[in-house]
Amino acid sequence: MIKRRDVIAVYILGFITFGIYFLYWAVQTKKEMNGLGATIPTAWLLIIPIANLYWVYKYCEAFSAYVKKDDNAVLWFILYVLVSFIMPAIVQSELNRLAAAPKA
Repeated sequence: MIKRRDVIAVYILGFITFGIYFLYWAVQTKKEMNGLGATIPTAWLLIIPIANLYWVYKYCEAFSAYVKKDDNAVLWFILYVLVSFIMPAIVQSELNRLAAAPKA
């Protein structure tokens, strides 16, 4: 089940909590993408240097395959690494689109 979240609220909560909400949001969206069939590993990897890049790649791979369905995992990974500030907006808006889609 994909939860619809307001993109602006994600950023406001992220700033108010000094980034902690962004971590919470990443874990929750990881669970939602895993529910779609992805295999993103545990979010504990986010706090381990170098391993966090592996986690971000797997996250982008799942986003590409199960949400965008565009098979551009490397492109999304590069975008996430270079301009990670805008990625929550992109990811959440696409998840909101999926949440609003009629169930088949």
